[in-house]
Amino acid sequence: MAGVTDVVFRQLCKELGADVMVTEFVSAEGIMQRDEYTRKYTDFSEEQRPVGIQLFGADGPRMGEAANKIIDWKQPDFIDINFGCPVNKVVSKNGGSSLLKDCPVLASVASGVVKALAGTGVPVTAKIRIGWDQESINAPEVCHILQDCGVQAIAIHGRTRAQSYSGLANWEVIDACARSVKIPVIGNGDIHCGDDVLLRKNATAVSGVMIGRAAMQHPWIFREAKQRLAGETQIAPITHDERWELIVRHCRLAIHSSRYGSERHAMMAMRGRLLAYCKGFPGAKELRQQLAKVESCAQVEDIAAHSLTLVHQIEFEVPMV
Repeated sequence: MAGVTDVVFRQLCKELGADVMVTEFVSAEGIMQRDEYTRKYTDFSEEQRPVGIQLFGADGPRMGEAANKIIDWKQPDFIDINFGCPVNKVVSKNGGSSLLKDCPVLASVASGVVKALAGTGVPVTAKIRIGWDQESINAPEVCHILQDCGVQAIAIHGRTRAQSYSGLANWEVIDACARSVKIPVIGNGDIHCGDDVLLRKNATAVSGVMIGRAAMQHPWIFREAKQRLAGETQIAPITHDERWELIVRHCRLAIHSSRYGSERHAMMAMRGRLLAYCKGFPGAKELRQQLAKVESCAQVEDIAAHSLTLVHQIEFEVPMV
């Protein structure tokens, strides 16, 4: 979720019902070597609490130093270690899911960060995948290692690193992990709607559910999940007017944040988010072509107005039964 879960997007998700959030992950070495450049990745507002800052790396003591540096900047509610990222540029630096192949190093990283934060009152959590590939699914073993190192909660994505984001998440392995350790296990993978959250709550022993990619297109999923967990059966669909209202607001917030600089740079950074938001919209192909070139919020507002005119025309022309 690097480049996605910035401080602005998390604000919107919090408003829509997200309970706990984690920042974009950041290299521990980046924290140690480039303070001002990397600090923006760890930014959060008080309203977003509880929030954790996510680190990756392969040197436990060095990561502990970076975590303490972050705590000096701004007290997060927890530090999260990423042992799950499948991206090549992270794996090639012996970070993310690469450590699932080397449990001794994984243990040294986890224990190093936990020891470094002893006395700060800031707990350490971790995110993993179920294994490197289908032949080496070792999540239960890894969970026990992390628990023994003092990690206080584990989020598990139900795919291997080899799968990346293809195929289906294996919730049987996630459930087995949740039943085998004493610390909370949070399940992740293939959570597309509120019904999926309810299903995993009822069918597994997880203590919570993590939602990632689905929120990029549909951040209302947090509100829907809360409604389903509260027993509501009739969930009102999100209208196109509501969708465009949030899209335009997201753009305005991005422009006025200190993250991206000029309006043009902010909108260039927003393009990927806009493409995700418009999936399933009428005329989505044309919308994507337009949104991929936007350089101002005014352009997005014009595109929204045109899109809503088209939607309302379609709704008006559909015969009532």
